[in-house]
Amino acid sequence: MLELRQETPEDHVIVEALVKAAFADEVFSDQSEHHLVRRLRSTPSFIPELSIVAELDDEIVGHILLSGIVIRNDNGVFPSLAMAPVSVLPAYQHQGIGGRLVRYAHQVAADLGHGSVVLLGHADYYPRFGYEPAAKYHISLPFEVPAENCMIIELIEGSLQGVSGMVEYPSVFFE
Repeated sequence: MLELRQETPEDHVIVEALVKAAFADEVFSDQSEHHLVRRLRSTPSFIPELSIVAELDDEIVGHILLSGIVIRNDNGVFPSLAMAPVSVLPAYQHQGIGGRLVRYAHQVAADLGHGSVVLLGHADYYPRFGYEPAAKYHISLPFEVPAENCMIIELIEGSLQGVSGMVEYPSVFFE
């Protein structure tokens, strides 16, 4: 039985190894996602309840991290979350674990009052969870990537009303 729960400090080393293994053969990765997870844990953007592990038979086989970001325009700053990364051990991929993590993280985030999540990801995977092109809301990311890979989801109805602008990530995303 798959258990989804908040990551604990005792899980950190295992989670970082899992993230490294999950992205080892990913073509569109610089294979440094495990470093990002470590750096994010020490920032004000880290929300412990949104660092979630998937455990199967007492083995951590998946992890997802949502962290705080803002979307800024000339009229203001709007809080949101960034999904980065979602990781599943290679031996457990294509079994629905990543999808369970995404849905569970969305529910926890909404329960905590977070209205939206931004991500940079596979255009053929994330729409099944309700992600839409960020460009639909005139929201852009601060780096050059194909528009179809920049997505956003509204977790709480109306939370993206009047929101547009540039996503601002914590500086650790660029280290």
